[in-house]
Amino acid sequence: MRESEIIELFLGHLKRQGDLPLGDDAGALKFGKAWLVATNDMLVRKTDVPDIMTPEQVGFKAVTMNVSDVAAMGAKPIGFLFSLGIPSDSSTGYLEGIARGIEKALEFYEVPVLSADTNEADDLIVDGIALGTTERPITRSGAGSEETVCITGDVGRALTGYLVWKNGLDVSKGTRRALYEKFLEPKARVKEGIKLSGIATAAIDVSDGLSKELQTLAGMSGVGVEVLAEKLPITEEVFEVAEMLGLDPLTLALSSGEEFELVFTLPKELLGRLDFECTPIGRTFRGNGVYITNGEKRKEMPVLGWEHLSNRRDPGSSTPITF
Repeated sequence: MRESEIIELFLGHLKRQGDLPLGDDAGALKFGKAWLVATNDMLVRKTDVPDIMTPEQVGFKAVTMNVSDVAAMGAKPIGFLFSLGIPSDSSTGYLEGIARGIEKALEFYEVPVLSADTNEADDLIVDGIALGTTERPITRSGAGSEETVCITGDVGRALTGYLVWKNGLDVSKGTRRALYEKFLEPKARVKEGIKLSGIATAAIDVSDGLSKELQTLAGMSGVGVEVLAEKLPITEEVFEVAEMLGLDPLTLALSSGEEFELVFTLPKELLGRLDFECTPIGRTFRGNGVYITNGEKRKEMPVLGWEHLSNRRDPGSSTPITF
């Protein structure tokens, strides 16, 4: 079974849920005027840790991937918990590196650790939980029609960095540094997420690929989404490597997972209230589906990106988007 099918199976049985129904980046319970937001995300060495990643980067990433979900809900992180599955042949040095990485992330995000557990496992697993608070959670289902779709940062560098490493490409130090920053040391958009509470109508973090996240947001909000290809924030390093490999940079940008950027919607007139950098990339409309427009040509956006337990193991091999 694919990941999405397993989720649907469990949702059919888990009827007792929080004050927000399951399906967002995190769940939530309301306490008076405030909301407690909670999420959990598991890092597994086999699927989430390339050999080039240091144990410190592994520990930092385990915190980032959880804190990012809290940020996507417009919440301020207030605590981190984790369980550690450890293979019997794990070295002390490697585990100490993970511990240093977790502590570095806790300092970076200004979040305390609240609890932890360890057990033996066949693979290295860091199963994290992040807690946060907000006065108004942002869901994936709140977007209305004729709103602006925006994204923080840029997209494509995480997957492109992976392809540089996987293919042993000879690129400049500057290119490698720019790509590996996203590939090995991504950061969650915590400050931006907090500021979006009360402004954004819907939001989701880019963990499985921008294309997949847009499909989710559009479907849960019951609106259509149109993205302008020329507006997507794609760095020159992505174009450079795409040309070296004969790949489509647009496809890389839409497929790239674990970017941990925030995609969000808001009424156009509220754009001026944002005091951080972001890029308007499109709009919502009354209808359904996700489309990408290049000049005067418009086509349905394919579902690209990562899904556990599926055959989409290498997004870089996806069919180019042609117009």
